Amino acid sequence: MTLQQEIVGNAMQMAVVNLQPGQTVYCEAGKFLFKTTNVTMETRLSGPSGNGGQQGQGGGGGMGGLLRQAMGTAMQVGQRMLAGESLAFQYFTSQGGEGTVGFAGVLPGEMRALELDGTRAWFAEKDAFVAAESTVDFGIAFAGARTGMSGGEGFILEKFTGYGTVIIAGAGNFIDLNPADFGGRIEVDTGCVVAFEEGIQYGVQRVGGLNRQGIMNAVFGGEGLSLATLEGNGRVILQSLTIESLANALKKAQGGDKQGPTGGLFSTHAG
Repeated sequence: MTLQQEIVGNAMQMAVVNLQPGQTVYCEAGKFLFKTTNVTMETRLSGPSGNGGQQGQGGGGGMGGLLRQAMGTAMQVGQRMLAGESLAFQYFTSQGGEGTVGFAGVLPGEMRALELDGTRAWFAEKDAFVAAESTVDFGIAFAGARTGMSGGEGFILEKFTGYGTVIIAGAGNFIDLNPADFGGRIEVDTGCVVAFEEGIQYGVQRVGGLNRQGIMNAVFGGEGLSLATLEGNGRVILQSLTIESLANALKKAQGGDKQGPTGGLFSTHAG
């Protein structure tokens, strides 16, 4: 059953989802806006099971099944805690007729509905997830120790598998690119990556070498020491506004800008 949704608004978009009777959608805690009275809301620590939102199915009966379910939930919660994600999900199900639910991200910017067909996963930056059908599985993926030590934002990723609609959000405006159209590889600010399809190789590289120009890039260029790299053939979604640049702009407007003339490696944050 396809999720009927409409993304509305401009500077701060929201998703209005129309649920069929018995249909379930879930969101990360804090992304819910409104619902009609015939839509029930339930908060759970466990993520979706990928079988239409029915938890505990196929896990076996008795104490063994309950133990496996509890251990699975604990592992999911532990992963989300390590990633800095919300510990709980909110589930919305329409009862006795069609229902409506509204969701939004937490930053001024765009939203996008991605359609999964079960053959290819999507990866997104932390906090991009807004809501999804109960047939979409939410997980945490790690880009690897080397990437994590080098790149910061890109170390921990959200992973979406299964089939159905997943709604993501980012800051500013979105642009869709395919690295294959640009020689197979693009390099972007680590904070500009929103999401990419499975099959895209994600990594982090140093900006220049440890020479005069490399130091100039890091100190005066505003990008620090690293850039994200995206290689392969598949969809990539980038955002025009990074959380760091938004935070710096707000601090500057409040007279608390500590960035100074360099804007790069030696930027400091107001306490």
